[in-house]
Amino acid sequence: MTSASPSATGSMRDYAVVTAGYWVFTLTDGAVRTLVLLHLAELGYGALAIASFFVAYELLGVVTNLVGGWLGARFGLKFPLGLGLALQAATCAALALGADAPTAALLLVGQGACGVAKDLVKSGAKSYVKLVVPDGDHGRLMHLVSLLTGSKNALKGVGFLLGGVLLGAIGFGPACWSLALALGLALAATLVALPPQPGRAPKSKVRGLLSPDQRINRLAAARLFLFASRDAWFVLAVPVFLRAVLEWSYASVSLFLALWTIGYGAVQALAPRFLGAQPGARALLVWTALPVLPLAAVALALASGYAPGTTLTVGLALWGALFAGASAIHSFLVVRWAARDALALDVGSYYASNAAGRLLGTLLSGALYQSAPEPLDGLVACIAAAALLALVAFALGFPLRAAERRAESAR
Repeated sequence: MTSASPSATGSMRDYAVVTAGYWVFTLTDGAVRTLVLLHLAELGYGALAIASFFVAYELLGVVTNLVGGWLGARFGLKFPLGLGLALQAATCAALALGADAPTAALLLVGQGACGVAKDLVKSGAKSYVKLVVPDGDHGRLMHLVSLLTGSKNALKGVGFLLGGVLLGAIGFGPACWSLALALGLALAATLVALPPQPGRAPKSKVRGLLSPDQRINRLAAARLFLFASRDAWFVLAVPVFLRAVLEWSYASVSLFLALWTIGYGAVQALAPRFLGAQPGARALLVWTALPVLPLAAVALALASGYAPGTTLTVGLALWGALFAGASAIHSFLVVRWAARDALALDVGSYYASNAAGRLLGTLLSGALYQSAPEPLDGLVACIAAAALLALVAFALGFPLRAAERRAESAR
């Protein structure tokens, strides 16, 4: 992608179109994840088996971010956006067609396709933000990145709830058809409303995990462990524990996940108000360290016999607010530091690390929960692992400060 001014490559209208498409996709992605997770639980699959179904989702996300970055650089950011929406619509249709007797292979392939679709849409949408902000306007960049990321996560929470409600109200097949229809409409609107993007780069290559900018590489390493920390307990151990041990209904589990994710997204959207217009590596260190405290408190409370439902509810709320701050700084810094002439490649390589962290956390969550003698022991083990992973993410932030100072002094 060649360098171009924001007025030539994008506009706030284009940003609104991209954001709307991202919103629809995120809503359906959260719903599909809940549909598959609860459907597998209903079929009698254990925690480790359920985790294995989401491995393809996360593993393919690593590759997709790299390839999606290249596609965005080669064909413009409209291409991966449209491709991701189309793939998700086709996946929902395939799941609907096989709803009467959903095989393990169908659900596994379906989750893999959802992972590919999600990271195509995400890399395209988040890269697009920088194109509508003039160079040096870090305050506006922080505002738009936080708004996009926060609103996306809030809608994913609504999607979690939607999936559980649809499953209970109309069943697996009709729910998947409904999501496929919504995605098809979003795809058509995006293709019509978003103009072709100029500036092809015929010599762009799939660069791999490393960026020429060491700040992005170090940020990606910290991001890997930060999101492994989140998914080590939240993505699998918590919903399975709530359903299997505390015997919460599908709707209650979905509502719990939804409210948490909506709150998490709201904090991210408001991040500029309490983080400032351009937080740097120092702020990242502080906000990466803070989530360790509620993790340790929740693990200790559960091990000491406190009521699991109350402990998880209060602990997750506090942890989520702190984690949202750290995530908001991450999302801002990668877009700020990404080179404008290699924007999709830098963002793609960074989010490949993010997907690798989710994969690590998902595998740890399933393995630790399944191998423990009692479900509560498994949940505590997952939370303890999450705290250790968060500490690693914090430690990786120290060299990032030095890299940031070197880059600023070199200007």
